Amino acid sequence: MPAWYDSLAVRLNKFLQRAGIASRRRADLLIKGGHVLVNGRPVTEPWAQVDPTGDRVEVAGKEARLPAQRHYYKFYKPRGVVSTLADPHAERTLHEFLPPGLRLFPVGRLDKDSEGLMLLTDDGDLAFRLSHPRFGVKRRYLVELDRPLTPQALKRLELGIPLADGPFRPTDVHRVGSKRVELSLHEGRKREIRRAFSSLGYRVERLVRLAFGPIELGGLLPGELAPLTKAELGRLMRKSKG
Repeated sequence: MPAWYDSLAVRLNKFLQRAGIASRRRADLLIKGGHVLVNGRPVTEPWAQVDPTGDRVEVAGKEARLPAQRHYYKFYKPRGVVSTLADPHAERTLHEFLPPGLRLFPVGRLDKDSEGLMLLTDDGDLAFRLSHPRFGVKRRYLVELDRPLTPQALKRLELGIPLADGPFRPTDVHRVGSKRVELSLHEGRKREIRRAFSSLGYRVERLVRLAFGPIELGGLLPGELAPLTKAELGRLMRKSKG
């Protein structure tokens, strides 16, 4: 059973969808038609909450079960590693760091020269929600520059910088050293942080993602992979629902 169900109730129609019983719309019809029992009693509200760790759900006399356990990891991507599982032109990819026997999706890609937090999972729905700009999941970065950042450049960052593919609009911008800045973004366009600073006349010497949504890089070391705790996973699931 997926670990995140241990700490989160789920809507009955979504439970049936995840269990492979029916589409969300078909699940609504089954529930409203009185064909679904929870702990032996009929439930006719699709939005009713069930606890997958303790409630017994039956459809037409058969128990509905969730699929096999999914996997959720946080990973410190080192510099020089390409954020893909396979690339014939890359010297190093994520593949060398993955547990054997698991096929995981990278969430929140970083360019080869950047480092820091990535999420890895075989939960495709979650990967989509965390990656799509519509859900606005915040990413926080540490940026180290080749020279001190002027107050004028900092102000331009706060106001936003036009780029060829749209404006660069970070949030929570603050200086943490003469050449170091922390900022947050709600999307992850290709090399946009480097391009934004380049337009201001700066070169990014080091770029580290410190957080992805509620998940922090913490004490992970470059190349280290760690399963999310139940508390981390619960926070991530709630955040991905907006």
